[in-house]
Amino acid sequence: MTADISAPPTPAEGYGESTKRERVGWYFYDWANSAFSTTVVTAFLGPYLTAIAENGADAAGDVHLLGLSFKAGALFAYTTSLSVALQVLLLPVVGAIADRAPRKKFWLALFAYLGAAATCGLVFLTGDRYELGAALFLVANLSFGASVVVYNSFLPQIANENERDGVSSRGWAFGYLGGGLLLLFNVIVVLIGGEENQGDIARWSLVSAGVWWALFTTFPLLWLRDRPPIEGPARGSVLLDGFRQLKHTLKGLKAYPLTLSFLIAFLIYNDGIQTVIAMAGTYGSEQLGFDNTVLMPTILMVQFLAFAGAMLLGRLAKRFGAWRTVLGTLVGWTFILVAAYFLPYGNAVPFVVLGGAIGIVLGGSQALSRSMFSQLIPKGKEGEYFGLYEISDKGTSWFGPLLFGLAYDLTGSYRVAIISLIVFFGLGFVLLLRVPMRRAITEAGNTPPERL
Repeated sequence: MTADISAPPTPAEGYGESTKRERVGWYFYDWANSAFSTTVVTAFLGPYLTAIAENGADAAGDVHLLGLSFKAGALFAYTTSLSVALQVLLLPVVGAIADRAPRKKFWLALFAYLGAAATCGLVFLTGDRYELGAALFLVANLSFGASVVVYNSFLPQIANENERDGVSSRGWAFGYLGGGLLLLFNVIVVLIGGEENQGDIARWSLVSAGVWWALFTTFPLLWLRDRPPIEGPARGSVLLDGFRQLKHTLKGLKAYPLTLSFLIAFLIYNDGIQTVIAMAGTYGSEQLGFDNTVLMPTILMVQFLAFAGAMLLGRLAKRFGAWRTVLGTLVGWTFILVAAYFLPYGNAVPFVVLGGAIGIVLGGSQALSRSMFSQLIPKGKEGEYFGLYEISDKGTSWFGPLLFGLAYDLTGSYRVAIISLIVFFGLGFVLLLRVPMRRAITEAGNTPPERL
């Protein structure tokens, strides 16, 4: 019997109840899109786009884009920052649409396949075409963020308040496993391909991420089910209604000041996390002098350790609570940045050890943040609130790349650029510490889990 999409959803249709098949389908979108965040954002695009920009730079080492001139080495950081600035406008609207669209899977497919197509288009990134690379990355990163907004909005509908830490952690872990598996294939090619072929290998590795992303998006589209819109159907055009709802969402946040406080804390500390991930390859190649034979295996190790870290910190959250566990990871991130600043040039062992530490704290800090935020969202507003959340979620950051790029542009030192990011973790820790989670969840109209 077909559900009436104009009728209010029942609890089974709306919240917390799902089949094992549906949850596995949800996990598979993490598996699919993590190829973009690992192979493209973390591993290959930063160093490769930087090399392309250096090919096209003028005699002073500057490139020229949108009427601006800056050092070629800052292009990837600035492009990342611009893409997320645009997401500030796009993603909350996408979230509002997701809450009113009766065919939520359509929007997931639209953004996923658009992002995958732009990623595959990087096959044409050769010679000195840095403008093309920047444009394709903008489209791909915007589409990536929009698809994850829709994807995240399923979480409260497939897991209840006591299950979400575990479901979210398994999703992240599954994603790191999938992203790591593709990266493993690409690393093998890097190691056997020879130094003279590294440029072509990097370019085709970028393309492989687009193909992987598109291929495995099939499973969530088959196994997730569309539910009636919790907020009710759109009044007229779903796009126009999305803009109207965004205005109400921003006004409505005033009624949930503790949710807003958590969101601000997350946007700050996760901006730092995402910047470290995105700029690690560039830092390793440009500042420490490592080529892909060192960088790629290290980044691969991080992905698999992030899988283990997500599961481990998920278990710690059951014992100590997600809030305390995330606070602990922010202390860990601070020590990681200090250690990164002092890494010696050309010595791979300390770099690899530090990569291991990143892997352990990475998956857990992100997975538990997502599950905590899902507890703070008023029912029926998952998509639009996750649209705000996704401004700095997986693979997206704004102020971090901007600060990183400015620090390098002004000093010419990647060491100064990397240590400048410590401000995000210190400030994020203080702000998160000030959020009373149990009261925040209750004020949002939800039931707190047994342990916070």
